[in-house]
Amino acid sequence: MAVKVGDSAPDFQLMSQNGETIRLSDFKGQTAVVLYFYPKDDTPGCTTESCSFRDSYEDFAQAGAKVIGISSDSVASHRRFAAKHGLPFTLLCDNDSQVRKQYGVPGSLLGLLPGRVTYVIDKDGTVRHIFNSQFNPKAHITEALTVLKQLQQAS
Repeated sequence: MAVKVGDSAPDFQLMSQNGETIRLSDFKGQTAVVLYFYPKDDTPGCTTESCSFRDSYEDFAQAGAKVIGISSDSVASHRRFAAKHGLPFTLLCDNDSQVRKQYGVPGSLLGLLPGRVTYVIDKDGTVRHIFNSQFNPKAHITEALTVLKQLQQAS
């Protein structure tokens, strides 16, 4: 069952590129979270998306949100990817794709690649926006920032 706007974001526990255990619930009541699922470290679209999140990192911080990327790559792969591109945010290892399945992230065309979906989760843990675009990775950043700014204005 796919997560929908208005649902409580399912909690999870995954390992970060630094070897730390991260739970989504660690952020509840503290900050909004932009959770983006991407197919694979160091591929062209994923590098573009991750570097775009990096380039807008201060904008996300000013909007009161943490950025977290999730793929099935290993801790070591995430560590190399983050170091190579200077990514200042957390990357999580969903080795068995259980969190991807928990959120109902669809595959891409023909199911050859895992999907690219971004969730904006408010500080109370409610999913406020879902954006799915495999072929427009930069749009994930624009979509998420727009929603975060709307949430800031509403509060």
